[in-house]
Amino acid sequence: MKALVYECPRQVAVEDVPDARIERPTDVLVRVTSTNICGSDLHMYEGRTPMEQGRILGHENLGVVVETGEGVYGVHVGDRVCLPFNIGCGFCENCERGYTGFCLSVDSDTPGGAYGFAAMGSYAGGQAEYLRVPWGDFNCLVLPEDAAEKENDYVMLADIFPTGYHATELAGVSPGESVVVYGAGPVGVMAAYSAVLRGASQVLVVDRHPDRLRLAEAAGAIPVDDSKGEHIEEILERTGGGADRGCECVGYQAHDPQGHEKPESTMNDLVASVRATGGIGVVGVFLPQDEGAPTELTREGKLPFDFGQFWFKGQSIRTGQANVKAYNRQLAQLIHHDRAHPSFLVSHELPLAEAPEAYRNFDDREPGWTKVILKP
Repeated sequence: MKALVYECPRQVAVEDVPDARIERPTDVLVRVTSTNICGSDLHMYEGRTPMEQGRILGHENLGVVVETGEGVYGVHVGDRVCLPFNIGCGFCENCERGYTGFCLSVDSDTPGGAYGFAAMGSYAGGQAEYLRVPWGDFNCLVLPEDAAEKENDYVMLADIFPTGYHATELAGVSPGESVVVYGAGPVGVMAAYSAVLRGASQVLVVDRHPDRLRLAEAAGAIPVDDSKGEHIEEILERTGGGADRGCECVGYQAHDPQGHEKPESTMNDLVASVRATGGIGVVGVFLPQDEGAPTELTREGKLPFDFGQFWFKGQSIRTGQANVKAYNRQLAQLIHHDRAHPSFLVSHELPLAEAPEAYRNFDDREPGWTKVILKP
């Protein structure tokens, strides 16, 4: 089969690889029809995470079931399914508690596994013609009858829509509250979109890329351009002293407007722009080690965090990757009943053969390259 494989930093290629196949009775084999390029893929593409040569990338996947193991009962050949990016067994202690992003049964040195992702098991990714899905009954979300018609909406359930929603859940967003989101990438826009769906009275999104700020506005948010250096003052003024809730959707590669990497910047800006006793949800990726970080401290996964102000304001922070299974079925119903249309994010639909060029453009932050769907 054809698949996109990692070769070395900033070098990926579409190659012929061994076909994905059923390996265990609980496996499902899916013919991939849509697979997204995620901002997290760029961490590996840029060489900022330890990715093995030859690994197939791609953790945002949707397709049609073509084969099931003899131990699979609830998923059938012909079903259209969306796969959570994090792989869960469904029966370990963490999965039982709903923390499927931290499954203890996956073949990973740390809790949690994912398709085509560094340090999260050996599972092949879905930027390929076919994908093996472990524990298929648990991990396959069988989609409604409008799945083909709304495929570009439903594929967002693999990661960014639930992750954006997770940011609002971690922050504790309630109806009528104000929310500030740092980062207008796909996850940040989905966090803003989710805050609107949850009934927030006011949503502000901080970024400096005009195309991304326009998407935030399309999601129902107020765009705030931080390139002028007055964004915190603007947020405080617009919210009457600070937003009730804040969402961090940038992570360890945050930059200042001058282009210098400052991993702590969004965290400290959130402390400054969220009101006293407010809640902050962090879904941007932060790593325990990062050899490419700008300082000795941040290379060890540590941040110069404004803890004194955080403590003095009595704020709370919750963090971690999204447990997609906790949200994807409900969010699918919003799509099915036309209450949510996350595909407004999509800027490009491309064949798998054009994936290397798409990675280059996305990594270069070329204007207009906001969300890419590959169609194997």
